[in-house]
Amino acid sequence: MPKLYEYFGLIIMFYANEHEPVHVHGKIQDRESRAEIIVINGVVSEIRYTAVGGRAPLHLNEMHYFEEITRARADDIIAKWIDFFVLHKHITPERITRRLK
Repeated sequence: MPKLYEYFGLIIMFYANEHEPVHVHGKIQDRESRAEIIVINGVVSEIRYTAVGGRAPLHLNEMHYFEEITRARADDIIAKWIDFFVLHKHITPERITRRLK
């Protein structure tokens, strides 16, 4: 379970057995939501947010942080997805302590 970021208590991660399309999970305590990054012709065109089956979704303020980081770091998330799932590289997590806009 590669952890990508920690952002105001929210953990942004992949599960090690993931599948396409590129997506990340946002977790805090027992709550979890998912962000699917839609890429068309090499450009992020949309990010879709959904609940994760069997888990309580993120609270509204947590979801705001999740949306904030996935929008700000979408290209980096895609690069880390390729590094981990295609190139089998280790991912070093990053702790972000300042608000992203």
